[in-house]
Amino acid sequence: TAYNITTPMTVYHEHNATKARPALIKRLESGQIVALVSDAGTPLISDPGYRLVREALAAGIAVTVAPGASAPLAALVLSGLPTDRFHFVGYLPSRQAARRTFLAGLAPIDATLLVLDSPRRLSASLADMVEILGHRHAAIARELTKLHETWVRGPLDRLTGDPRCQSPKGEMVIVIGPAAEAPAAAATLDQALTAELADRSVSEAAARVAESLGLPRKQVYRRALELSSR
Repeated sequence: TAYNITTPMTVYHEHNATKARPALIKRLESGQIVALVSDAGTPLISDPGYRLVREALAAGIAVTVAPGASAPLAALVLSGLPTDRFHFVGYLPSRQAARRTFLAGLAPIDATLLVLDSPRRLSASLADMVEILGHRHAAIARELTKLHETWVRGPLDRLTGDPRCQSPKGEMVIVIGPAAEAPAAAATLDQALTAELADRSVSEAAARVAESLGLPRKQVYRRALELSSR
């Protein structure tokens, strides 16, 4: 409307894509030009656009792109974290059990992680990240490229207690840096745990060793249980 564009438009979304897509492919095959305009941002997050692209390519139709705004890439560039290798994971699961399992699968990845999450779940998600991903630097971006763009940067364990992360509003991107160092050798972990278990409980020993070695608490606790049962 702002640019007085009056080209006829049709709605294409997840709920009508199955029926709408064949009609769009038919129009393309007849020689018409179709433009997919998405408000989901690049790379079409939660948008069925990729299926339209896939079917158009399969039909031998020429496809090109004019990239739009990309919150994950903007967050990566401004986070101050390594950009040479990054892994975009989209939205975290809403339920804690599924979210923790999902994060555990990300832990071995040696790259900066780009995560989307709901502001309502941010505090709980950060707590899970600290326990499962360990001590990593992170940055949280809110309302990127908009009037009220804000950033919170620092170690994950500090972000969990930052008041700006307790009840935020707006669209969020969380950028998590890779583990600062390679995981400690098994012998080093066992030596540290054996020393701590001499006069501390399993949970206390695991917490202290995870802190000192920068390892996920869950991993260290599991090994502490194994050693204490011998």
